[in-house]
Amino acid sequence: MRKSQSGLLVAVCVLASAFATPDSVGQAATAPTQPGRGQGRGGGAPPVVSPEVSADRRITFRINAPQAQAVRVSGSDIPGLGQNGVMTKGESGAWTFTSAPLPPGAYRYNINVDGVAVIDPRNPLTSVSNNNVWSLALVPGSDIFDTKDVPHGAVASITYYSTPLGRHRRMHVYTPPGYESNNTKYPVFYLLHGAGDSDEAWTSVGRAGIILDNLIAARKAQPMIVVMPAGHTNGPTPGIGAPAPALTIAAGEPDAFTQDFTVAIRPYIEKNYRVRPGRENRAIAGLSMGGSQTLNIAILNLTDYAYIGVFSSGLLLGGGGGAAAASAAGEAWEKRNLAMLDNAPAKKGLKVLWFSTGKDDSLVGTTRSTVELLKRHGFAPRYTESAGGHTWLNWRDYLGQFLPLLFK
Repeated sequence: MRKSQSGLLVAVCVLASAFATPDSVGQAATAPTQPGRGQGRGGGAPPVVSPEVSADRRITFRINAPQAQAVRVSGSDIPGLGQNGVMTKGESGAWTFTSAPLPPGAYRYNINVDGVAVIDPRNPLTSVSNNNVWSLALVPGSDIFDTKDVPHGAVASITYYSTPLGRHRRMHVYTPPGYESNNTKYPVFYLLHGAGDSDEAWTSVGRAGIILDNLIAARKAQPMIVVMPAGHTNGPTPGIGAPAPALTIAAGEPDAFTQDFTVAIRPYIEKNYRVRPGRENRAIAGLSMGGSQTLNIAILNLTDYAYIGVFSSGLLLGGGGGAAAASAAGEAWEKRNLAMLDNAPAKKGLKVLWFSTGKDDSLVGTTRSTVELLKRHGFAPRYTESAGGHTWLNWRDYLGQFLPLLFK
């Protein structure tokens, strides 16, 4: 049997172990005994426990794969993991890896079993990107995104039809505590994700709903509706699966996502939700790709938005030929949109233009150049550089800093 086939067979066996009876699943050597949990017929040993978070914020990952030859944990946002997530096999056939102490947060990961990436079969928590499913581990200790005993809003998965794209699409919408039981109208905040992710990401790994619940309960943020659309327009839509038909964009027309946003998403929200009218009740922000989409939508429709946020991003205009090509693309964008960039009356109603990027982020240069471009045209952006890089460890914090600025 070829190695790839062997790896697939092992992965299938790993997933099957998640549904095995306790009598047939081995216990990891380091897994604690939990009375009452996993006891099967005849009082057999409980299955492995994974993930397990210790008091000092270390995560222990375990997987039962007795036939495997090499197993490791992968997770790009887990600090210090890199190529060090090699798991150790115990006598029972369960593999184990314990991380270093981690900052509080939500961490995506998968487990690579003989070359086949699988989700953790013992962990029901998942997070969905554009073309992948990840397991999710929660490390507590944050005042802003730990789940607390406060009133909670609701997050709904919404299917809508996009006329510009010619197919059904999905978005996630947060409504604040009490929305279902009152007739109040709320301001609306459009929150965009980054490249490779999906409309689900901000609520799973991004903890957006929990962050909003906590800030609203502490009276640090206004109750609001938050709309989290799918930023990718090519390929199947997560949760729907319909393939993307070809879309022809004529020269000078907005990109596909901007068309979907302006023609389908925003009208749907304003028709089906109790949103307050007016620029002063409308905000938009995004991370990475979503930050560039935010600028393309908001700067070019400046009279529609009073609050604009850009996380770890700037004008992402292509220019794959290097710095010179990127500079030329920026100059072309600036020239093409000069009328709005220099529209003084439109700028008067802009209350917040907020940027933040990590000092180690590969896009920090893009952020700086975009901030300088906007300053040349009379904008007054707020810009801070945080520690760290292009990671959810920063983006959750940026959201927590941006939300209290809205709808004042």
